[in-house]
Amino acid sequence: MTALRQRKGSKGSKEPGPEVLNQRFYPSAEPLERTSDGVWTWRTVLWVAIGWTVGISLGMLSCIYVATLHENDLWFSNIKEVEREISFRTECGLYYSYYKQMLRAPSIQQGLSELINDNATESKRTINLLRRMNIYQEVFLGVLYRILPIQAYLEPVYFYIYTVFSLQAVYVIALFITSWLLSGSWLAGALTGVWYILNRVDTTRVEFTISLRENWSLPFFALQIAAITCYLRPHLKPIQQKVVLWLMFLATLCFCLTWQFNQFILLVQALIIFTLDCLDLISTEQVTCLYLVQVSSLLSVWLLQFCNSMILGSLALSFIVAALFVKHFQRGLKTGGLTARLGKLLLHTVLVLALTFTINYLAKQALQLRSDEHIFKFIKSKFGLGPTRDFDASLYLCEEAFGLLPLDTFDRLAGTLLAYPYLVTLIVLLVMLALLTLANLCDSSAVGRPPKGRFEERPICMRADVAYNLLHTVFFGLLALSTMR
Repeated sequence: MTALRQRKGSKGSKEPGPEVLNQRFYPSAEPLERTSDGVWTWRTVLWVAIGWTVGISLGMLSCIYVATLHENDLWFSNIKEVEREISFRTECGLYYSYYKQMLRAPSIQQGLSELINDNATESKRTINLLRRMNIYQEVFLGVLYRILPIQAYLEPVYFYIYTVFSLQAVYVIALFITSWLLSGSWLAGALTGVWYILNRVDTTRVEFTISLRENWSLPFFALQIAAITCYLRPHLKPIQQKVVLWLMFLATLCFCLTWQFNQFILLVQALIIFTLDCLDLISTEQVTCLYLVQVSSLLSVWLLQFCNSMILGSLALSFIVAALFVKHFQRGLKTGGLTARLGKLLLHTVLVLALTFTINYLAKQALQLRSDEHIFKFIKSKFGLGPTRDFDASLYLCEEAFGLLPLDTFDRLAGTLLAYPYLVTLIVLLVMLALLTLANLCDSSAVGRPPKGRFEERPICMRADVAYNLLHTVFFGLLALSTMR
């Protein structure tokens, strides 16, 4: 009788549970081998340990490699202190001077006071450097060098450059983790790390522009991408999601705090999230959490930079506010047939963009903000959106670094066997994404989650983390093609 009741019960339950549904619609990488109690086997532990060892080794190799290139190029250990400081090119020397200022101050409090009330950087003006520039990293290193017992055997300049080179190790390890998460195997991460090192000419210039803000911030940006990739993976428990969100926030905060162009990178990232949301590739909860992480990071930097008005007047913040506002009030966006959904998406996009520019215009008028006008004039002049006689925009256009990506870049990438397999994989994934997007738009029952029976009708599926990284590649790839720097 018990067996009969079980058969009857199984016959009546035609709908799979939510865990099975989620697993079948969002195919994940091959799960790690575990026992019946959910404990990893010794082979799995050994395999993961080898993976972490390889990832850390590649990071250390990258760090040692760029440090060796820097030493061989300048004979850094054999020149005088003043010559070492002269080797910091362009604005790199300016940033390094603030690090020296923190070290030479009688106390940490006095050093901070001098930076907050600086009258040496701009002629006849006293400015707050912590508000005007992204130099918290120099402040942090200056404080750290003063309190650590390393003055006897490590000179300040070496502590500075070794920290920057160490961040390259963090960069490679973050790329390694992202590839591991996407593929399910650390072998893909190893391939990513090796290709990054082999294509050093096109991936970094840290060995001769040590103090540039990008060399501080991009490793944290890579960590943020790894955290987003982990967050978008299926089958994460609530506690795991919270931990990953906090890691994502910290990485985004460090990224924004160390680079003045953070708002433009976050704007592109917000556009990626917006696209994923419109195409029904990630859930509403994930979209909201990703937006809130960006907003909270920007507002935290705004506070740390003494209420820097440029952050409140950034397009990224205006876009996120507009996207959340329109999304909250525009109901039924993901319902209806193909034509209806395309019309709703078009209206949704127009409303978000219109509200974005309205909020941004009002914010800049209220804050009397004109600090970033030269950037928009440069974009306007570069893409021929209108005539401009702005001197800064014309000066940027004369600089080769702000031109199109040189074609010989692809020859170098092909020489390391990267370009062709990468392009083939990219094209295949884009075709899959296009087919999946069309299926989502044609499905009138899609409301932010896979409905019953939907996965059974689709031969093509794509995980949310893969879709994010694919669009990330496309968006930032187009940005790189348009402007080499």
